[in-house]
Amino acid sequence: MVKTAHNLPLHQGLLLATGVALLIALLMLSMTIGAGVYGATDVLGYFRGDPTLLADDKLAMVINTLRLPRTLAALVVGASLAVAATLLQSATRNPLAEPGLLGVNAGAVMGLVLGLIFFGVESTQGYLVWSSAGALLGNLVVLGIGLMLGQASPLKLILAGVALSAVFGGISNYLLLANQTALEQFRFWNLGSLSASELDAVGVVAPVVLIALALAVMLCRQLTLMQMGDAQAKALGIQTTRVRIGVLVASTLFTASAISIAGPIGFIGFLAAYCGRLVEPVALIRQMLFSALFGILFLLAADVLARWAIQPYEMPVGTLLAAIGAPALIAIVLRGGFRSLLSVK
Repeated sequence: MVKTAHNLPLHQGLLLATGVALLIALLMLSMTIGAGVYGATDVLGYFRGDPTLLADDKLAMVINTLRLPRTLAALVVGASLAVAATLLQSATRNPLAEPGLLGVNAGAVMGLVLGLIFFGVESTQGYLVWSSAGALLGNLVVLGIGLMLGQASPLKLILAGVALSAVFGGISNYLLLANQTALEQFRFWNLGSLSASELDAVGVVAPVVLIALALAVMLCRQLTLMQMGDAQAKALGIQTTRVRIGVLVASTLFTASAISIAGPIGFIGFLAAYCGRLVEPVALIRQMLFSALFGILFLLAADVLARWAIQPYEMPVGTLLAAIGAPALIAIVLRGGFRSLLSVK
């Protein structure tokens, strides 16, 4: 097989280059579409340091307060949810696993609701702490169920995730109905949107995401060997319990970081991880790379479309992705697209 200079197969190298080119195009679109009357010429001139445009306070507000934060948030959130899904799929050996489908998102939301109502949380740091606690609970339940099910049908774990989401969602709704102030604060955020993202919030979660990413990279080799089964992995010296704890921590940090700045956005992790696994079915480090790239591309494209489709208004990106992701999930399941991903026992 022909390989590139960086040991990527040629087709993967070409795909990566194409993905990076698309990413640059989407970043430019994201910075030029949305609130305000400013287009590409104004934005490029502003970043080039045009004195006239730099003196335009309204343009500075549109770029620094509206467009730049949500563009950076899309990078962080898209990559976080994609890598979290890849880790969960590897740890549970379930190609349908992702935070939204397994109830981890719902757990993070419940944690945040508890923080809002009982502790008056208003800062990004507070959102991150409480959503982390809820995501940790969701991950503990999910990984526990995954261990009990073993190599059972992937759909069983998804059904367990649906039930878990219903429980967490019911608790959240009950608490919110009794607190009108928290409900108003929570309502729009719960749809999943990048519109409320702020530069300071992105700056708070970015280091957490980098820590989670470093941990995920450290786990890649062990997780790859664990795809043969726990018995074989232990025979090779892999401490499977420690690896799963690492996955628990990393996926919790990824999920909580994404939810704290964008709310619960479903299906993006599943779609990105599924595409990443199609590109690289074996090497987990490359799989995570492509999953992260797909996650960013999908979320950026959806956010641009959400801003453009019904101008001058916009729809929550979580709603748009649900409308796309749910039929995609059903189609993949019906055509048995996940079966080939379970060939390693």
